[in-house]
Amino acid sequence: MLIIPAIDLRQGRCVRLTQGRKDSATIYDDDPLEIALGYQASGAQMIHIVDLDGAFSDSSSRNREVLGKIVSHLGIPLQFGGGLRSIRDVERVIELGVARVVIGTLAVEEPHCLDEMLRSFGANRIAVGIDARDGRVLTRGWEKEGKVSALELAKEIALHGVERIVYTDVARDGMLTGVNVEQTRMIARESGLKVTASGGVSSLGDIRRLLKAPGEVTCSLDATVGVGSIDSVIVGKALYEGRFTLQQALLTIAALTGHKLH
Repeated sequence: MLIIPAIDLRQGRCVRLTQGRKDSATIYDDDPLEIALGYQASGAQMIHIVDLDGAFSDSSSRNREVLGKIVSHLGIPLQFGGGLRSIRDVERVIELGVARVVIGTLAVEEPHCLDEMLRSFGANRIAVGIDARDGRVLTRGWEKEGKVSALELAKEIALHGVERIVYTDVARDGMLTGVNVEQTRMIARESGLKVTASGGVSSLGDIRRLLKAPGEVTCSLDATVGVGSIDSVIVGKALYEGRFTLQQALLTIAALTGHKLH
């Protein structure tokens, strides 16, 4: 299972929100590049970056400048999302050097654009973020509740050729209350998609629970594992709050899988 540290950007600084509310931001650091370099030095194989200003439709060029700086200094892939409302938006961040983009609102509101992006950039470069509260999909920076369920959306985008989703239980995000393993597992099993779990990681126990999730879904260290798998997890606030370190998380995975750290 891949552990993916998260960096959420608000006006160029590292912050974390509680349940996605933009008025709940806690500022953790003024230098996102330093944080990213620290994660890389600790063994991260990918970093997840979110432009919160873009997600909330707040104009801010500073976050994209910070993203470009991080891309140019790191030697590991970056996954990026937040405010990508058009094919051109996606193209720009890929041109910056982002390895994978996560789109949410666009996939829900304009599925024809999703088809075009998959054709233009490939399924390995496009992931769909499914953010849900009580099983219902939220869009526009988690401020608009849609009529479709998370499972319905997952099945629909699978038909379009999407291979991966980032599934976030918004009610748990930033709350340090534990991952919704059962819901995440169900989405993976029923959709047949690769799933990156997100929202609520609070302890090494949460990572163990994801790795050991029972049933048909396969949890693996290998990010290329087949369909219907929880193969990665995004961790944010737990790292900032010192609940555990990235290296401790990686050692936990290594101990459970028998894989040695590189």
